[in-house]
Amino acid sequence: MLCRLGGRWLRPLPALQLRARDPALAPVPTSGAKRPTLSVWAVAPVCAVHANGWYEALAASSPVRVAEEVLLGVQATTGLPWWGSILLSTVALRGAVTLPLAAYQHYILAKVENLQPEIKAIARHLNQEVVVRANQLGWSERVARLTYLKNMKRIISELYVRDNCHPFKATVLVWIQLPMWIFMSFALRNLSTGAAHSEAGFSVQEQLATGGILWFPDLTAPDSTWILPISVGVINLLIVEISALQKIGISRLQTYATYFVRATSVLMIPVAATVPSSIVLYWLCSSFMGLSQNLLLRSPGFRQLCRIPSTKSDSETPYKDIFAAFNTKFISRK
Repeated sequence: MLCRLGGRWLRPLPALQLRARDPALAPVPTSGAKRPTLSVWAVAPVCAVHANGWYEALAASSPVRVAEEVLLGVQATTGLPWWGSILLSTVALRGAVTLPLAAYQHYILAKVENLQPEIKAIARHLNQEVVVRANQLGWSERVARLTYLKNMKRIISELYVRDNCHPFKATVLVWIQLPMWIFMSFALRNLSTGAAHSEAGFSVQEQLATGGILWFPDLTAPDSTWILPISVGVINLLIVEISALQKIGISRLQTYATYFVRATSVLMIPVAATVPSSIVLYWLCSSFMGLSQNLLLRSPGFRQLCRIPSTKSDSETPYKDIFAAFNTKFISRK
């Protein structure tokens, strides 16, 4: 069979000749023969996909794209420079989303705290009943303990249902705030590197390169002065320490958790020194809002406004108490 090419009629090569000239079409070697190995150019992309697949998939995910559109929309609507748009977006999101959830968290925790006297009274009464039954029926210590724990767990669950205050509801803030923080960080990373999934991606990168202020005029570059990274670490440590000062009689697990968060806050400093300043500016503003939110929710007036039940541990002078505890622990200590 002839085929026409450039005005000339050519006869196609036989299949065997094609296989000989093109190694990709060569027959698979039979048993006993050595199989050809993949070339470097074929293996490298596969390794890269496995190494960066999850990271790039998250950066291109729908929530990150929504976060990009939010940032672009705020900047386009307000006309603020990018540093102002990032601050405004952070304040708006923290105020509209995390502040109500934090108030709800305190509401649940206050109801759980108010249940503790009733739970302790029930525990004492149940313990006496189990001891009596164990003596009557000849239960072993292990059986008596398991019976007590099983009934106590059931009673506590019933109390949580009765007052609609299961402690798991207090974790809603974490499940919303942490993903939002991640999505916003990835969105700013995409905008700062020109990888944004928007038609204006590269123009946004150019705007961010001149959209900073003070010592960080270029929001696409890391802060070489380390002022922003250190500020993020200090504010996060302040949040941890203020929370730790308010806790009395904490468990060993809570102590370990506090040490872990402290270490994470310190480790965030060198990490923040290697990413674009736009991301660190968002982290700083978010942490500052978290600190302000933490202090605001200790105000008796604001707690009353949010209808958070009063508890035995509430203070009429929370800020004075925090300062006194901080002074005793870190300043006056010899």
